[in-house]
Amino acid sequence: MNKDHLHDIVIIGGGLAGLSLAIQASRAGYNTILFEKEKYPFHRVCGEYISLESWNFLEELGIPLSDMHLPQIQELLISAPNGNFLRHHLSLGGFGISRYLLDHSLSKLARASGAVIMEETKVSNVQFLNDNFFISTTNGNFHTKIAVGAFGKRSNLDVKWKRPFIQQKPDKLNNYIAVKYHLQYPIHKHEIALHNFENGYAGISQIEDNLQCLCYLTTSENLRKNENDVRKMEERILMKNPFLQDIFSKAVFKFNQPVIISQVAFSSKSQIENHVLLMGDAAGMITPLCGNGMSMAFHSSKLAFKEIEKFLLHKSDRFAMERRYSNQWKYFFARRLRSGRAIQYFFGNPLITNFFISTVKRFPKMVEYLVKQTHGTPF
Repeated sequence: MNKDHLHDIVIIGGGLAGLSLAIQASRAGYNTILFEKEKYPFHRVCGEYISLESWNFLEELGIPLSDMHLPQIQELLISAPNGNFLRHHLSLGGFGISRYLLDHSLSKLARASGAVIMEETKVSNVQFLNDNFFISTTNGNFHTKIAVGAFGKRSNLDVKWKRPFIQQKPDKLNNYIAVKYHLQYPIHKHEIALHNFENGYAGISQIEDNLQCLCYLTTSENLRKNENDVRKMEERILMKNPFLQDIFSKAVFKFNQPVIISQVAFSSKSQIENHVLLMGDAAGMITPLCGNGMSMAFHSSKLAFKEIEKFLLHKSDRFAMERRYSNQWKYFFARRLRSGRAIQYFFGNPLITNFFISTVKRFPKMVEYLVKQTHGTPF
């Protein structure tokens, strides 16, 4: 095999987790290559709110957040389908930045650090043989000591590996579509709002350039019932919430068409598949109602690199690397994921959601407790 195709680390997927791992690994001197099926810059479906637990880590990677004048988000607004709502101060808070800007910035940092970034490249197969990986892509075959999956919510590899969440029948946690817009609408720049509607919820918050990101999730059934027409679904279902009625009626939308993904699942996932270490959404998604999936992606890359480096320095074997990474991932994220799934069950049904909002708004300490269950600490 061509020596140019021999690598210490292959990363499949160029989102937040993959790019941040590529930066860490290449800066440490490891021969690192990353495959991304799209071409930077591009838009991804994402709520584009990052909790402040990631601020220091991103600045250490080289993103000059302090100089970017990004909106600081400190308040939470949650509305029920009937318009009832609660407000709550976010003790940790976060900031807004588009994935278009953030991913592109990270990709440039990764290249500057020495990583090879292969865009418009799709991975079709990963084989583990004789303690090495053989990677088949649309741009050739590659050989590596470590393979990391950072390919997001759902990929062809998930299907090939027959991961359990792929096999599950549709239910409340694994049958969503996600829709994202960028728009201009007069919201409070320090606020993130989560507006509930029948079988779904929408988040809106400020990003750079005086724009807002509006991202919502709903069931595939909701779309099917509206002739698979997103606009009709928004008019007939989302806009029953008066907050969303106002947004969709008055906002200036910046996309000709929204960015949409389907078959989104929030079911439990494994962190290791066929000896491939999984990060970010590939290892487990937190429900967007609770936010912080972006921070989890960054944090998982830091945890993965720590264990990968021990392996490459011959300070641990593959079994120990996999076990420690999986244990660390569960230690930091398992409770947050469970909390997110539990909270999600209170939303989607209009009667339950209306009752839940009207009840918990009278108990600020309960709201604070629920918010803390879905947030981490700076890492």
